[in-house]
Amino acid sequence: MPTPPVPPARPPHPSALAEPEHWLASTELLDLDDSKLRLRARSLTQLSKTEREKALAIYGFVKRVPFAKPFKLRLRSPRQVLEAGRGDALDKVGLLLALLRISGIPARMRYMHLPGEMLRGLISHMSITARPVAEVWIGGRWAATDTYIFDAAYMAAARQRLAEEGWDCGYGIHRDGASIWNGADDAFLVGTGVAQDGLVPGGEGLFEDPFAFVNSTLWREAHPALASTVHWNIMVPSMGKVIRELREEAVAPAPPAAGRRAS
Repeated sequence: MPTPPVPPARPPHPSALAEPEHWLASTELLDLDDSKLRLRARSLTQLSKTEREKALAIYGFVKRVPFAKPFKLRLRSPRQVLEAGRGDALDKVGLLLALLRISGIPARMRYMHLPGEMLRGLISHMSITARPVAEVWIGGRWAATDTYIFDAAYMAAARQRLAEEGWDCGYGIHRDGASIWNGADDAFLVGTGVAQDGLVPGGEGLFEDPFAFVNSTLWREAHPALASTVHWNIMVPSMGKVIRELREEAVAPAPPAAGRRAS
């Protein structure tokens, strides 16, 4: 959800990008001193013996947060997302980054372009869209994933919809994409091939937090007609309806929808 217009965000200085410690700091949006966030991070990782176990415990918690497209007038802080108990991709990546950094694990965002058809069923008539990919410093390397976005119930129903429609992709996923992250390797909902084509390399594609992400030149170029809060919120009711339908199907699978039409 874009905030009111601000000058395009600049990527961090190249000399800082090579240092994992650079990606441990608070930002205007990510308050790592928030007591509730720190308590949650501690409770999630207290039994973890390794960095990977810590990362997976936090990742699993964020992934279980139900995916939703809420009406909002500005980006939400990780504390607000935690209290809401649901969120969209930008909400969830902010929460993920904050909890990881609080636990001493460097984490950052990388920009990924996606073909619009990846979101068909959720949003119609988009030629290209953007997705925040989380990169986590594990085992001396950056491991990337977008699988934190959708919870298990959404994923199960979305995969069933793809099978019914005969689509390779839609509802934010690809039928050959990953569903979960193992805490060591790259894993993408959209599949490795699409991700490799869409990930923006180098410092230009890296961001500290969701605020910098949505105020970047990359975002504005991908969403020229959706750059305002008003435009995004217009889509909320229709997207929310689809998401609710998917959740209902996950609980009680619906019969094959022969009349369902492609977006």
